Amino acid sequence: MLLHLPEYDLTQKYTSISNYLMHYIDEGTGELIVMLHGNPTWSFYYRRLINDLKSEYRVIAPDYIGCGLSDKPSTNTYSYTLKQRVDDLTLFLQQLNIQQKITLILHDWGGMIGMLYAMQHPEKIKRFIIFNTAAFRLPKTKSFPLILHFARTWLGALLILYCNAFAKGTAYLGCKRKRMTKVVRDGYCFPYDSPAHRIALLEFVKDIPLNPNDVSYELVLKVEKNLHLFSHLPMLICWGMKDIIFDYHFLNVWKKNFPNAHVFQFNDCGHYILEDAYEEIIPLVKKFLLETDNLK
Repeated sequence: MLLHLPEYDLTQKYTSISNYLMHYIDEGTGELIVMLHGNPTWSFYYRRLINDLKSEYRVIAPDYIGCGLSDKPSTNTYSYTLKQRVDDLTLFLQQLNIQQKITLILHDWGGMIGMLYAMQHPEKIKRFIIFNTAAFRLPKTKSFPLILHFARTWLGALLILYCNAFAKGTAYLGCKRKRMTKVVRDGYCFPYDSPAHRIALLEFVKDIPLNPNDVSYELVLKVEKNLHLFSHLPMLICWGMKDIIFDYHFLNVWKKNFPNAHVFQFNDCGHYILEDAYEEIIPLVKKFLLETDNLK
């Protein structure tokens, strides 16, 4: 597929996962960095980070099934759940025959997916870089956001599927320091061009676990209870403090579980922190990687 998206001049690769084609970026050589996106984004979110790191590292950024340039099956043939996501990621990395330890870069749903993978494969993880995400239940100090409540209603579902409201709205509201340009917003929305191609966006919202009866609740609880297993590993946290979902309540949970993490708060930035503050974040990322490269 020939793409003309801003700063996304990257080689498109595909592999078969769960009987569907998964698209991914695999650039550079050296120590391995795996970047996991969230909802409603795709590997496009990491485009500048990939371009700036690929000269010194091997950088892999998959699009989950249903997202980005990967296949987008119906709910009749594919299970859009956290367990399925982690199973897919495990199979994907196995197919690439990854032998070395991994640096995980996590954003939004990527946090939960990546930390569950890490819990299942702790021997494979070297360090973490965290951007506005969670790997635990909704903090006790925070109410479930009204906008997500609405997204889980029948009207919210219609707007997500037929108006692309979630992808368009998040792209418009995700930056707080400076609004994304229209061409970049269009890049985020590019793969989600029809109701059939927006199923994953809705299913991610529906899969947010709020009570013990929810499908993914026990998995999230298990990860939450075992975060301490990784407290000895290096972690960099860059956080947009004006994120309307992943706000300071979530950041405080990360800081509590990882007291030795390097934490940088961006008070004027939102959810798409790599759009809001990329010029400041890339030196922090490079410095963190350089300082921890030699760790076993």
